[in-house]
Amino acid sequence: MLFAGACGGGSGAGDASGGDSSGGGEEAKTIKLVAAEYSKDNTKAFWDAFAKTYKEKTGYTLEVQVVSWDNIDQQSSTMIQNNQAPDILNLNAYASYAKDGLLHDADAVLPSNVKSDILETFVKYGTYDGKFYGFPDLSSARALFYNADLFKQAGIAGPPKTWTELEDSAKKVAALPGGNAGYALPLGPEESQGEFSMWLFNNGGAWKDGDSWAINSDKNVETLTFLKKLTDAKLTQNNPARTNRADAFDLFKSGKAGMVVGFSPLAGDLDKDKKVNYVVAPFPSNDGTESKTFGVTDYLMAFKKPGNEKAVKAFYELYYQPDQINTFIEKEGFLPVTKTGVEKFQSNEKLKVYLDTLPNAQLTPTDDPTWDKVKLAVQQNLGSAMTGDPKAVLDSLQKTAESQK
Repeated sequence: MLFAGACGGGSGAGDASGGDSSGGGEEAKTIKLVAAEYSKDNTKAFWDAFAKTYKEKTGYTLEVQVVSWDNIDQQSSTMIQNNQAPDILNLNAYASYAKDGLLHDADAVLPSNVKSDILETFVKYGTYDGKFYGFPDLSSARALFYNADLFKQAGIAGPPKTWTELEDSAKKVAALPGGNAGYALPLGPEESQGEFSMWLFNNGGAWKDGDSWAINSDKNVETLTFLKKLTDAKLTQNNPARTNRADAFDLFKSGKAGMVVGFSPLAGDLDKDKKVNYVVAPFPSNDGTESKTFGVTDYLMAFKKPGNEKAVKAFYELYYQPDQINTFIEKEGFLPVTKTGVEKFQSNEKLKVYLDTLPNAQLTPTDDPTWDKVKLAVQQNLGSAMTGDPKAVLDSLQKTAESQK
């Protein structure tokens, strides 16, 4: 799931070159937000309107800079390295900045009623070294999408509840005329950690065991070996190692795949295209026990800058108002991060399968400052297991993770 800015106009609050890192000093009247672009149609329009409301309600000025996900990592890193960090940064990782002492924690800038409304799972993964730094802006959760017409043609009564049933369903779909993939498996560099997470969580696996990395655990080796089995049996599309999530989605949207792991924006595309008769179901666990979902959230983290605490706190107080955050989430097609948001969206039947599992969603270890480097290694190397040795690939990734500082 998930996506800051070219250094242009304004320096944010106070002295952007550094100064008192505790946030003290003359009170800042202007703060800067660098936000990721989720969509061309909605993101900039929302933040521009938000800035206007923020000015009217608080008297503070919010400078907004919206940047493509393609550039956000590099550009935000450059800004921070040049001591030109924004006051608030929208990004999908926060822990390395928390480790370096650059961020405000919740006690400094997050109203207590806001923290109590955020779903516990997001507070957990937004907490580093006992303090809450990673404030979520929106979320997504994954589920199994299946092509109801292909399932009917193949004589499959409903969604699989176990991996054995999933394999059997994939065999039946792949055996149909037309060259369909039974299951679209994206293990390419875009987001292979996301696909693998969905599988390993539903086999009782995890990326970490307490403070220790568990990438090459027996459960995870079993999981990756099963994915290789699907690939070897030609139940997936060709070359999963080079297939990105977007490619797998396109295959499913074309009607040429029986199943794929997807999320609510995929449903939105399918509804717009009206080409595929699809159903969304919980992802099967290996042994048929309760499904677990892989959750993703992005963060609105606050950098310590002289005198910016009050203006930053006012930002969060406004953003987390239900009429603000839930409007943003709804327009972007994602899922809520607050308890009141879950209540609001419960009436949407299309979101029910996600919302039922969202409070207990499991995330990748974004609370570990080294996760970014580990994630990159996973993205670049996990897919090679489809033509190699799954255990050797996971052993190598385990060594990479343990070597990070």
